[in-house]
Amino acid sequence: MTTVPAGAISKRDNVVVFDTTMRDGEQSPGASMSLEEKLELAKILEEMGVDVIEAGFPIASNGDFEAVRQIAELITESTVCGLARAAAGDIDRCAEAVRRAKRGRIHTFISTSPVHMKYKLQMEPDAVLEAITRSVSHARNLVDDVEWSAEDATRTERDFLKRCVEAAIKAGATTINLPDTVGYSYPSEYGELFRDVITSVPGADKAIFSAHCHNDLGLAVANSIAAIEGGARQVEVAINGIGERAGNAALEEIVMALRVRGDHLPYGTNVDPVHITRASRYVSAITGFPVQFNKAIVGKNAFAHESGIHQDGMLKNAETYEIMKPEDVGQGATNLVMGKHSGRHAFREKLKALGYELGQNALNDAFGRFKELADKKKHVFDDDIVALVDDALARGSEKIRVSRLRVVAGTDGQSAELTLDIDGVPSTAEATGDGPVDAVFNAIHKIVPHSAALRLFQVHAVTEGTDAQAQVSVRLEEDGRIATGAAADTDTLTASAKAYVNALNNLFARKEKSRPEAAIASGF
Repeated sequence: MTTVPAGAISKRDNVVVFDTTMRDGEQSPGASMSLEEKLELAKILEEMGVDVIEAGFPIASNGDFEAVRQIAELITESTVCGLARAAAGDIDRCAEAVRRAKRGRIHTFISTSPVHMKYKLQMEPDAVLEAITRSVSHARNLVDDVEWSAEDATRTERDFLKRCVEAAIKAGATTINLPDTVGYSYPSEYGELFRDVITSVPGADKAIFSAHCHNDLGLAVANSIAAIEGGARQVEVAINGIGERAGNAALEEIVMALRVRGDHLPYGTNVDPVHITRASRYVSAITGFPVQFNKAIVGKNAFAHESGIHQDGMLKNAETYEIMKPEDVGQGATNLVMGKHSGRHAFREKLKALGYELGQNALNDAFGRFKELADKKKHVFDDDIVALVDDALARGSEKIRVSRLRVVAGTDGQSAELTLDIDGVPSTAEATGDGPVDAVFNAIHKIVPHSAALRLFQVHAVTEGTDAQAQVSVRLEEDGRIATGAAADTDTLTASAKAYVNALNNLFARKEKSRPEAAIASGF
């Protein structure tokens, strides 16, 4: 196993990590995040060592503007970036949002491919060139750090792309992004694009070149690494690879590829990988997007070994089947089975190994819930504990809580008797339904009338066996607002009720804070 510490890489070969989880990642249908969730994620990214945090698209809505503004005030180590189209109003709004940032950046973009210019912009090439000069110059008059992106760069005519890049640099852009907006390129082609543009455009040495790759063909990470080899020194990524359509290049995969294969990829980043799993789990929890079990670096099975041959090799030397250590990415070095005889100290140490640092009250609550779970199950696995703690944290400040649930199901019909505590006051209702889950949700609707539509109901088992915890995700939509809820319990119907109520709490919280907003879809 060969790894190269970040400190051994020269500054010249350092790759800037630009995280767009809160901007491009949030554009995934259903991945909307609240202001509080974005602030917490920003702190995690800064602690991780992410260089640039793209916090949102300020002109898109008052909510996006406020998120960028508050993150700009909160973050002191990372650069805080906002996105803007090539329009004065967008750029002014973005500048206002990042105005108080210790390090602020305006990221402005315009399409440059023939198909985008003709059908999306309805602009001639010369008009696009003028817009680049005008928008970048305007942004540079407002902030010192300006990034310019050629949307759909990989389908842009090469000579015209070079003219656009030259115009952006002359106008004051300090970072040039050549995104593979639709995931169309492949590694050797994308790497050659960077080599060609960097070596042939006048003034290219005055800017850092950036790669932003989508995963439509499953090549986003490979293309990003090829771009680095071609001269790019910034990569635009998202936690868990979330983003438009098939998503973006995954932060965790690129960071660890550069770290593990430093023998052939002599590039470093400022990211401390020990925070990777924590960030992955947080993004999964707040978006309701589960991480696939075999996902590289952060998946449940990324460091799991079931085959007898593999286990034998691992017992003799971990390097026989692991090219990196699980603790290096915050996965935990051991997989001890926890049970009802485990004590509080062992539970606390297990939480630390899983990346959780809880206060005393939260620890006591989690330990009590753990003991209850251990009495129901023969074995409590790491994933059970993660689901249990995440569920407890999600319930922390809810106004509506599930107090009691009784469900009757069978061939004679389904009914539910439910008690909810609303600000501490119990309220009970009975309802029937086409199935037990439908009956539970109808009972909730009786107690808390609302017009939200159910857009997603998803159940999966956290671990194996008939006593496994059920992890339930619910997504509700009302008047254009989307809220996600999640819960875990050994009883699927209880988990369903808690997840629905969690989504309602989140929806009502957003309604209270919302103002009229104009949703504007952005490009890459």
